[in-house]
Amino acid sequence: MHKARWFYSHWELYAMLIPGVAFLLLFKYTPMYGILIAFQDFNIFGGITGSEWIGLEQFRKLFHSDEFYQVFRNTLLISLYKIVVLFPIPIVVALLLNEIRRMIFKRVVQTIVYLPHFLSWVIIAGLFVNLLSTSNGLVNQVIELLGGTPIGFLIDNAYFRSILVFTAGWKETGWNAIIFIAAIAGIEQEQYEAASIDGAGRIKQMLHITIPGIVPVIILMFILRIGHLLDAGTEQILTMYNPLVYETGDVIGTFVYRIGLGQMDYSFSTAVGLFNSVVGFVIIILGNALSRKYAGRSIW
Repeated sequence: MHKARWFYSHWELYAMLIPGVAFLLLFKYTPMYGILIAFQDFNIFGGITGSEWIGLEQFRKLFHSDEFYQVFRNTLLISLYKIVVLFPIPIVVALLLNEIRRMIFKRVVQTIVYLPHFLSWVIIAGLFVNLLSTSNGLVNQVIELLGGTPIGFLIDNAYFRSILVFTAGWKETGWNAIIFIAAIAGIEQEQYEAASIDGAGRIKQMLHITIPGIVPVIILMFILRIGHLLDAGTEQILTMYNPLVYETGDVIGTFVYRIGLGQMDYSFSTAVGLFNSVVGFVIIILGNALSRKYAGRSIW
């Protein structure tokens, strides 16, 4: 009875939930009905109800596909490269920005490093395609001036993954640094004042106060990033890759796109997507358990 009374007295709060709940039901849960396609020999004209049920046949095909194992390997490698190379950089950027004392200069720097986040991957892909072009790209023009030979960065498997990591870092480093800047702002200023009185310089204050103060946030963000291990950046890769670099650049997301829309093999592409979702869900559960153990808090 008490709960019912509380509900009626706060009905406005529950009413505010309706748009969000409706959005989740309509665009998140209702499409889950399409998962059935992964267990069918789907016919676009017959629809889900008129297609033949074949059980786990698509998953058997998936696990016996050499191409899928190559795609799965590419996904893991690109994600791991991005974690190893790009995860520490926003932390360093946040630490350096925290040391800037001239507010005008600090705001200008922050704006510059944040700005690329608001550009779409289509724009960024066009920018780097022009910069890295073998015919008239600025980078290759510099290489030629220095006596070198033009390099096909976007058509050479030896360079493509590095280009993906570099462009992802250029776009998202400033934005990812925001959470660490906020964590630094939450450190008590009395600690810095006491350290300054004891004769600690800026470097020692950073090493002994700032970094230890944001370690829990670093651990939490790292575990969250691990939870998205199979998200190698589908949108980024779709706008930048081509058949010449499928060997190193084709990931699960682009593979689903090519097979599902390109070859119209909807059942197999749905099976690949479902496998990706299940593995991602398991990783997030493990990440939540690690978060509770090492960061002292749950992801949700």
